[in-house]
Amino acid sequence: MHKSLQNIRFSIKPQKDKGNRPVELARTMSIHPLTYQELPFDPEYSHYAGRLTTEKLSNASPDEQYWKTKKEIILRHTGEHPYEISGPDALKLLQKIFPRDISKVKKGRCSYQFACYHDGGMITDGLLLRIDENCYWFAQADGDLFSWYKANSEGLDVKITEPNVFVSQIQGPKSMELLDQLIEEPIANKWKYFDWVEITIAGEKVIISRTGFTNELGWEIYFRPENDAEKLGDLILSEGAKMGMIITATPSFRGRRIEAGLLSAGQDFTSETNPFSVGLGRFVDLEKNNFIGKKALLNADKKCRSWGIRVVDGIAKKGRSIKINDQYIGKVTSSTWSPYQVCGVGIVLLDKSEIGPGTVVDVECTDEKTHKAELCKLPMYDPKGEIVRGINKKIPTKPEPWVGIKS
Repeated sequence: MHKSLQNIRFSIKPQKDKGNRPVELARTMSIHPLTYQELPFDPEYSHYAGRLTTEKLSNASPDEQYWKTKKEIILRHTGEHPYEISGPDALKLLQKIFPRDISKVKKGRCSYQFACYHDGGMITDGLLLRIDENCYWFAQADGDLFSWYKANSEGLDVKITEPNVFVSQIQGPKSMELLDQLIEEPIANKWKYFDWVEITIAGEKVIISRTGFTNELGWEIYFRPENDAEKLGDLILSEGAKMGMIITATPSFRGRRIEAGLLSAGQDFTSETNPFSVGLGRFVDLEKNNFIGKKALLNADKKCRSWGIRVVDGIAKKGRSIKINDQYIGKVTSSTWSPYQVCGVGIVLLDKSEIGPGTVVDVECTDEKTHKAELCKLPMYDPKGEIVRGINKKIPTKPEPWVGIKS
């Protein structure tokens, strides 16, 4: 462990065991092995999926982090938590847990998945990697799926284990250029969006996936226990710095993921929402054999109530802050400022499906004032995902302001 990480263990939870060692952190959350790279920048952390995730850093403003992501390159150590599901009945369990057909996921590919309760309410989501014929990783967002796997695995020949894998994201237009400099294998023209591959960096075999949470070009790296994470992480950061890379926190991706319509577990969807109500119905295969929540989802209202929102000169306040004619019509689930669109952006969940994109609303904002806003489709731009797939390589040189509400 890096020496500076020892200090953070003492600063978060000072409770000690009989050997006078801090133990609370080890029971409740774990630290990314590269957290020491963040410590010089006054980090603030939150608890996420049993791990720490970085909310704030002092090395760049939210706007600077956003533009680094959109125009250059950033490094972020995430709180995503991979669990391993393996054994002869691994596929059978995952077919039960997730509403998409897992048999279609081939080795070397990733798949976006989410799990539901029996009533159709959502638990959490994440990225599924098929590591081998009978072995999968599910890098989950915030929430508890480990207990859900265990509770639903009775009678199955399957193991649910903690592989102690940590994830970092390298995102931005220069991300693939950096990768080409780091790796020994020529994969740039071979791998596709949502592929994963084992490659060599500094003599070590590591797994990377062509994924991320920004909808910009990028990749993620999975540090396994056998990897020298410090050596690899320092190399990535030092080589990336030559291209302008900085280490970032939540603000580097919040604006982009909202603009792209990437939902945040526990915020934009919860146990009180089903996939259809938040616009994720396309990821539910109702023709698939029985899975948890299928009966409820067959009978559920299939209409979407979740949309984007653009706010004139303000940032929408989260919660029940959206009104029409002084009547509250729903809530803001995520919000921030978009330096690119030069307006507030957010994701909303409405009470009724009859109201949708193009509707002008009033929204209470973080400046304690009410501003005009307009509901919109998600994603807010790049509807075909050409940026994240490397098809659209145009890098913006300046903001492209939203034209505002039409009079």
